[in-house]
Amino acid sequence: MKKVPVQFVLNGEEKAEFVESGATLLRALREKIGDTSVKAGCQQGTCGSCAVIVDGELRLSCLTLAERCGGCSIETTGGLAHGEVLHPLQRAFNEGFATQCGFCTPGMIMAAKALLDRNPQPSREDVVEAISGNICRCTGYEPIIQAILAAARANSLSAA
Repeated sequence: MKKVPVQFVLNGEEKAEFVESGATLLRALREKIGDTSVKAGCQQGTCGSCAVIVDGELRLSCLTLAERCGGCSIETTGGLAHGEVLHPLQRAFNEGFATQCGFCTPGMIMAAKALLDRNPQPSREDVVEAISGNICRCTGYEPIIQAILAAARANSLSAA
């Protein structure tokens, strides 16, 4: 299979790799770059566990071609914490018991981050809509919704 050079910024760091033509961003991130914070769930675009942010837009990395991400800025949960300091969403998920098995958590957090980046004070309905493409089999969604709303409140308090 033909190899294609791809350069992008991942969590603030320049990355350059050769990927197989037609390889997904999920595969490139996990297998080539080593960012296993991106989960490989259904690999069909239905579960949301592989969600990342590409140039400010939420994307399913299992459906996104790596070669189409040349020159892009990509964010994953692997880049949210700063050392030991968790991102407000990560902290809210931990404090609000919004994770159980944790498999959906990276995708949920990235969907929530994409929402809060464009709408820092979302309504409950906004949150529900933002995470509607993510499947969770453990929490029943309510702790996740409450964690996202708590992170939004915390961000508004720290910005004031």
